[in-house]
Amino acid sequence: MEILLAMATLLALITLVVLIGTKGKPIVLITQFGTFISGVVENRVQIVVFGIIILLSATVIWLFFIYPHAGAGPVQPIAFSHRLHAGTKNIDCKFCHPYVDQSIHPGIPPVEKCLFCHNYIIPNHPEIKKEHYYFDNQIPIPWQKVFILSEHVLFNHERHLKRDIACETCHGEVQAKDRLTHSEFLMGFCVECHREENANTDCWLSCHN
Repeated sequence: MEILLAMATLLALITLVVLIGTKGKPIVLITQFGTFISGVVENRVQIVVFGIIILLSATVIWLFFIYPHAGAGPVQPIAFSHRLHAGTKNIDCKFCHPYVDQSIHPGIPPVEKCLFCHNYIIPNHPEIKKEHYYFDNQIPIPWQKVFILSEHVLFNHERHLKRDIACETCHGEVQAKDRLTHSEFLMGFCVECHREENANTDCWLSCHN
């Protein structure tokens, strides 16, 4: 009944709009529509060509400007690719994040760690020159935070790695991404995982201590 009433109301509104727009002569609308169709038929070649141009332009914009960055995270000060380093080169996460298995925090690699390799590997690449700038001026690289955890939550990386929880469980397939996707960890995600792993779900003992 409510649906029928809504449809009747909508039909009444449309009728009112048509009557007002045509000054009480709705037959004019049909005449104008016929004129519009005739114009389309007469200029069909130009319309088709214009439509193809619009479609091709949209395709180029999508392929070269939108699609490569779809789902990508924030732009970092240095274009570090996890896909290249963790994926193609198969570099262990612990090499760059040295404290991950012995501390609460994983550790952000200092610029010296980057130059350990890149003093010799593509040293003249524009992105590597940025590393030298930070190193020479003793400025920490201002990496943009990607994985967000509320300040009142304590997550212990060491404890999870000792339980053989894979990095991908929380961070996803980072080895398949150039720029990491912004992620915010919510309580439900952690609680569900704890229940699946038969881990402690006590508020104070597990996370809020």
